[in-house]
Amino acid sequence: MQEIRIENQNAEDLLSQLNVYLKGTLTEKWGEQTLTFSNHLGEGTIRSISFDWGVSLFDYDVNFKEDVKLIHHTGDEIPVEFIFISNGTLRYQQDVNSEEVFLERYRNIIIAPKQQSKKTFIFPKKVNVKVNFIQIVKGQYAKKKHNNLKYLNEVLFSVFKEDEYDVPYRHFGNYNLAIADKVKEMHASEENGMVRTLGIEGKLNIILAMQILEHHKFQNDTTLPDSLTIADIKKIHKLADFIVDNISEALTIPILSKESGLSGKKLQVGFKMLYNKTVNEYIKKLRLEISRDLLKNSELTVSEIVYKVGIRSRSYFSKIFSEHYGILPTEYRSKLKRKPSL
Repeated sequence: MQEIRIENQNAEDLLSQLNVYLKGTLTEKWGEQTLTFSNHLGEGTIRSISFDWGVSLFDYDVNFKEDVKLIHHTGDEIPVEFIFISNGTLRYQQDVNSEEVFLERYRNIIIAPKQQSKKTFIFPKKVNVKVNFIQIVKGQYAKKKHNNLKYLNEVLFSVFKEDEYDVPYRHFGNYNLAIADKVKEMHASEENGMVRTLGIEGKLNIILAMQILEHHKFQNDTTLPDSLTIADIKKIHKLADFIVDNISEALTIPILSKESGLSGKKLQVGFKMLYNKTVNEYIKKLRLEISRDLLKNSELTVSEIVYKVGIRSRSYFSKIFSEHYGILPTEYRSKLKRKPSL
């Protein structure tokens, strides 16, 4: 495992310290630093940009060839970090001897280690990890006019109180696709100069507000419309098994909603999050995969297969099978029969 040690939390120096190990190309434009590397350690891009009042953004899009342990020495001035992973996973230790915890994709994560600790992020090998860190240095942000920190809920407000809070804090909240969409919008910016900087800062503030709101809802045992709890995720996995077992039945959103106890919106959010498909797209793909296997491994007629996978029209089945696999079902079976046995 490759260890990378960062000796302070100064946002301006972070990419320079990373580049001692990554040995890539470091550039700066419009106040935004970009480190690009491709070598024996892996490849990727890391960007950073700092704003007023102790707010910074770090954006990782990396794929390492071996596990990489990124160890930050926090010093006396530590930030509160709002973390959001769009792809892959990370492992986190709030100090070098602490237990590892998994940081999952789409989950709202907030951490604040204690002073003079060594917080650690472990990037897994051969996984494309896309993760955003929004850092807020507590002492600097408290000096901002209209910081409105007192309007945070009691838990988060205590974390931001620089002079009173020096115990490690971590929040692993709900899963939220709406935040993922905003992160994607921020990454997609193609503007230049002042327009780009203002756009990034504006979207960063929206993402930060959404993460704070999700934290507030989580503390009050409620969820946002685009959020899923761990219990919701388990229900989606269980529902996926139910769909397989009942693939021949009519599987409408109301039926699935009743079976799972989740609203139609929650179902759609869950399937998009876990399988990157709408509910109907997921069912359609599953029916096509099962029908293909039955054509290959059973003696059922095409009509019998159509009924068995819950499609009521043979012509519609032939149409979607051909669109998906590029061959009609009857031709697919005939082609398999023509193959010489080994």
